[in-house]
Amino acid sequence: MRIGINTFLFTSPFTTSSVKWFATFKSWGYETVELAVEDPSHIDPEKILKAAEKHALAIGSICACMGPGRDLRGSSKAQATARKYLFAIIDQAVAMNCPTVIGPLYSVVGLTGAHDSATQKKQFQAVVEQLKIIAAYAKERGVTLCVEPLNRFETDFLNTCDQGLKLINAVKSPALKLHLDTFHMNIEEKNQAAAIRKAGKHLGHFHACGSDRGTPGNDHIDWPEIAKALKEIGYQGDVVVESFTTDVKVIAKAASIWRKMEPKRDNIAIDGAAFLKRVLA
Repeated sequence: MRIGINTFLFTSPFTTSSVKWFATFKSWGYETVELAVEDPSHIDPEKILKAAEKHALAIGSICACMGPGRDLRGSSKAQATARKYLFAIIDQAVAMNCPTVIGPLYSVVGLTGAHDSATQKKQFQAVVEQLKIIAAYAKERGVTLCVEPLNRFETDFLNTCDQGLKLINAVKSPALKLHLDTFHMNIEEKNQAAAIRKAGKHLGHFHACGSDRGTPGNDHIDWPEIAKALKEIGYQGDVVVESFTTDVKVIAKAASIWRKMEPKRDNIAIDGAAFLKRVLA
């Protein structure tokens, strides 16, 4: 397992000039970087890859940012917009030797509501059909998609490991796997380690975040059990620190971060990397 860092902790949007952080990430002990690509036009994949190689970092994943207008369960226009965006970041993943595109690929973040069973079924089928198309595109290019359940306050579509596995089984593509996140699981799962074991071979990506969105290890999550479960299923993917702070205003607002979780933002990255290396050793 490699230890990675999501760029949202330090900047939004991520642009080509944001590679200035790479040397710092490496000095803190990170092996991979997860790029939050809000707009594909913001980055030059060739320059980013060169910067990563210069600092002996891998571009481990691209975090899909499903903002307004990108929705696989929405209107035909919203579906087309989401497809175009996902195709673009899949292509950028290829250009940066990045194996995975991750996140809530199915719908715009923040869309919640109580839908009747008929509407739920219609939306689920829409997402399945769209993901079949996108997963086929990814498979042809050697990229794996990892779909992430979010907590109930960020989506009403996919909240649990069980729901994620249902979606994966419906799409039936080897290029589609599950992405689990300790922050969301802390809210939605009865037992995080049990959810990891249930995901098993389908787990393709993992986010490590404190229960309060702060530092992994400086919280109440049972990290030794999580580490044990990851090892039991033979997980070999990245474990990425994905936390948010008030320093990046646009992300703080989107993620409802209204106070400092740690004394300094860097504490999350530095202490998080050190802790994960210990607990996963």
